[in-house]
Amino acid sequence: MASKFGLAGGIPERRVRPIWDAIDSRQFKTALKLVTGLLSKYPNSPYCLALKALVLERMGKSDEALSVCLNAKELLHSNDSVLMDDLTLSTLQIVFQRLDHLDMATSCYEYACGKFSNNLELMMGLFNCYVREYSFVKQQQTAIKMYKLVGEERFLLWAVCSIQLQVFCGNGSEKLLTLAEGLIKKHVASHSLHEPEALMVYVSILEQQAKYGDALEILSGKLGSLLMVEVDKLRIQGRLHARAGDYTAAASIFQKILELCPDDWDCFLHYLGCLLEDDSNWCNMANTDPIHPPKFIECKISNLGDEVFDSRMSSALEFVQKLLENIGDNFLRSPYLANIEIERRRHLHGKGDADKLMESLVQYFLRFGHLACFTYDVEMFLEVLTPDKKAELLGKLKESSDSISTVPTKVLGQSITLFKFQELIGNTFKLPVGELEGSAVQMVKMYCQNLPLSKDLDSQESMHGEELLTMACNVLIQLFWRTRNFGYYFEAIMICMAVQDIIAALIFSLRFRSLDVKNILMETVSHHILPQMLVSPLWADLNNLLKDYLKFMDDHLRESADLTFLAYRHRNYSKVIEFVQFKERLQQSNQYLVAKVEGPILQLKQNADNIDDEETVLESLKCGVHFVELSNEIGSKSLTFNEDLQSRPWWAPTAERNYLLGPFEGVSYCPKEYSVKEREANVRRVIERKSLLPRMIYLSMQNASTSLKENLEANGTTSDSKVPSELKSLLERYAKMLGFTLNDAIEVVLGVSSGLKSFEVFGADLIDWINFSVFLNAWNLSSHEIGQANGDAGLSRAWHCVDLLLEKYVSEKVSSMETLISSPWVDVPVLVQLVTEPLAWHALVIQSCTRSSHPSGKKKKKTGVLDHSSLSHMRDSVQSLCNTLEKVMKWLREQINRPEDESLDTLLSSLQNTRQNEGPGQVFHILETYISSVDDTEVGDRISRALKSWSPPDVARKLITGKCTVLSEFLRICGSKLKLLQTLKQQIAQV
Repeated sequence: MASKFGLAGGIPERRVRPIWDAIDSRQFKTALKLVTGLLSKYPNSPYCLALKALVLERMGKSDEALSVCLNAKELLHSNDSVLMDDLTLSTLQIVFQRLDHLDMATSCYEYACGKFSNNLELMMGLFNCYVREYSFVKQQQTAIKMYKLVGEERFLLWAVCSIQLQVFCGNGSEKLLTLAEGLIKKHVASHSLHEPEALMVYVSILEQQAKYGDALEILSGKLGSLLMVEVDKLRIQGRLHARAGDYTAAASIFQKILELCPDDWDCFLHYLGCLLEDDSNWCNMANTDPIHPPKFIECKISNLGDEVFDSRMSSALEFVQKLLENIGDNFLRSPYLANIEIERRRHLHGKGDADKLMESLVQYFLRFGHLACFTYDVEMFLEVLTPDKKAELLGKLKESSDSISTVPTKVLGQSITLFKFQELIGNTFKLPVGELEGSAVQMVKMYCQNLPLSKDLDSQESMHGEELLTMACNVLIQLFWRTRNFGYYFEAIMICMAVQDIIAALIFSLRFRSLDVKNILMETVSHHILPQMLVSPLWADLNNLLKDYLKFMDDHLRESADLTFLAYRHRNYSKVIEFVQFKERLQQSNQYLVAKVEGPILQLKQNADNIDDEETVLESLKCGVHFVELSNEIGSKSLTFNEDLQSRPWWAPTAERNYLLGPFEGVSYCPKEYSVKEREANVRRVIERKSLLPRMIYLSMQNASTSLKENLEANGTTSDSKVPSELKSLLERYAKMLGFTLNDAIEVVLGVSSGLKSFEVFGADLIDWINFSVFLNAWNLSSHEIGQANGDAGLSRAWHCVDLLLEKYVSEKVSSMETLISSPWVDVPVLVQLVTEPLAWHALVIQSCTRSSHPSGKKKKKTGVLDHSSLSHMRDSVQSLCNTLEKVMKWLREQINRPEDESLDTLLSSLQNTRQNEGPGQVFHILETYISSVDDTEVGDRISRALKSWSPPDVARKLITGKCTVLSEFLRICGSKLKLLQTLKQQIAQV
């Protein structure tokens, strides 16, 4: 049954090798020719068929590949004489997996294992299939069979890991851990354990059941010798003692670890926690977010008496002093941070001295103040100081910096730290505008003065003081927020572009042409651009972004099983759990869910100008039914937030919040604080609401198609009464999401459209409210419920509600917006959304009405009676939408057709500082003057070329070109919709 020596799938290897070589070199046509020739000699070989399927799949011929795979599968099941080996089955598995038919590969292995029940190779292949399907119970069952067959330790541990996965990632009861413990105990009694990872699994099983004493006993016995690194063993023992509540023993062990590894900061926190009998570290272990670790140390106020507390703090301080003596001049931060943490704990206990804490911080600054990590290190300690004490500490740090070091790089590092510290404590928000300008000027001057320090750096190293320019940009943005002077805003852009151009020039000197965002960065950094792109008219770019992101996620989720099985094969069992949990975290990503919802909505936007194309898209989406189910389930779905928010600018701490859109908040502003629960609730609301759109669009089109006939369709059958009732039900849900009942929501939109209420009642949900009015009108076309209550005037109000809302809002914004080139784009994304969502959906409703008013063919005649009142409303609506679009297009052309030189002058003139040392432009002119007079010999040829590559006019032109590109694409979208409406106007006139 097994493959013989020199054979591959029952075929001589020399005949197969050229095919694999052709596949590996991507010469698929050659491979197909070779495998076709081989099939002519071995027509009943499943392996040959599997090879052919693999080649066809690589050529993009998925249907043919699947057909060939199914033939091979049929041969395996029906012909007992054919060879059934792992090589054949694994080749089929590759193809089935790539075709998203992994269940078929599993069935092949299940059949083979049923036929050859004692073949270990086939059983391992079956286990691999279950790993790919995340079938933890079947993994366990298969692993147990392999263990019984050969008695190897690895298969027992495969079964135990599968049990752990059932508990952690499945629906398994914790009682299963008792089964896992029993399996390992039995094996230890008869065979012992031979691998460190096996011991770690055993200990983890016991720890998860809170059997800390049993785990400690095992580590202290013969099995403990499997852990060769003493510190690793001590860490586990210390954790187990602490979780068991034996804080004295735990503190003693952590003290031993610190003597061996004095720079282990986590270990010191564990040591101090055990001294104070604080179990915070251990209670919160399971809840710790690996992507967003807590910024501040979790600790409880000790219940120890004052005398005991003082005694233990003194012991801790004495031990830390001993550590400091032992390390001498070694550059270790943790023992110095330990001194500060002891003072912080005293402060939290009500026995602290703010002056002592500040003195410890000053001492830390004297030693490590030049490091970029200083402010991150001390941030948590500042929480116990009052604002006045923080300001006093800043003064002490400035005083001490004058006499610290004469090494230029250290002096620069300390100066940067002082700027960061000032921003950290919120001091910059108290400074007058003049002082804030001076701070930005000082930063850029310091950057220029210290450029010579980077002359001899390797081209791959960051330049000294590089962050000074980005810090200056932060200050300029704050100045814009305070004064609303666009000059500061543009100056910040210019400095950012200077940083980008200089770095790009340095990178290009290394001949790098692009920088790919790979792996998890696709998940953690895409939040910087995706929310903005979702409201952009650059649909092609958005489509590529969504496709790339979804492809990365889908590929990783598909391939993560390979990593998991690899971990099994390499006996790295802790990684098995880690890989599965990481896969689940990605699968539950809120961005992943948003992208899966936004992709289809983008398709609907792109095809909204052609009702036939739109119906094709809706048909591919199953008329939005799946998305309604998603909307129903979103409340119970577990969502993860994997974005790296630390990389976000202070004025936009999350994608949903931008402080620059509101008034200056002064010292009350808190840039680092945000509510995870608030973010999660907001994301759930957005996804729930957007998930209803495809279905509501479909139902609105269906409902509108019968709106011009009384009771009979053209074919004589009655219209489907389920459509209006379902649409009403979704309208009620939509209104509830907006915080209103259906009747109250109707009153709101009618009130705003008639001018009785202002647009402010819509708040941040403007687009959703106008979408609601579109679907409300579509429903009312057949139900006439609003019309019944208010007569024909009510029907008219319902029909034209969207037109009035769009016309009023667009007119108000277009007339109030300044020249775009010299102002931030606050209202442009809203205009884009208005045109591409509610206006587009409303036009679809009109298209449906118009199409239903015409005969569908020469032989078909309309038998229903046309509603001429609705035709009149349609004509008025089309004219209103045309007027709205023409206003937008006129304004867009004015912006686009503005002479480039005039726009260039407008931008650059905002930086022409006519007043001495006041207003925007100071930072820009310092940088410009320095670059124009830079000494090549002083900074080096490489840096000099990079600096001179920055050209202010070029930067301004890039900005102008970028804005015009966006506006031109928006103009194209508006033009397409206007052309559609003009066609509809002609068709309605012919009815």
